[in-house]
Amino acid sequence: MAHYRPSDTKREQFRRYLEKAGVVDSLTSVLVALYEQPERPNNALEFVKQHLGAAGQISADTEALQQEVIDLRQRCARLAEENKDLKTRLQRHEPVSEDGSTAE
Repeated sequence: MAHYRPSDTKREQFRRYLEKAGVVDSLTSVLVALYEQPERPNNALEFVKQHLGAAGQISADTEALQQEVIDLRQRCARLAEENKDLKTRLQRHEPVSEDGSTAE
């Protein structure tokens, strides 16, 4: 029967914390990317720093882009509604014939 030391319990708790926070997955992904490099970079630590930093930036960039898409969709909807309104108002003053040309 194995006896657990208090430090073993703390290590296990810390390991679960890192897994839950996504740290283990992020580190694994970066290490796999480093492993798959056709040529090993001269500075492996710099490679890891850049790829870990890039993961955080992608998240922030993605969030900003998602908000921009929402804003642009709302603007597009407003402009489409305005366009529809202007066409309706124009039709009252210049009726359009069936072939799409305006009657003069």
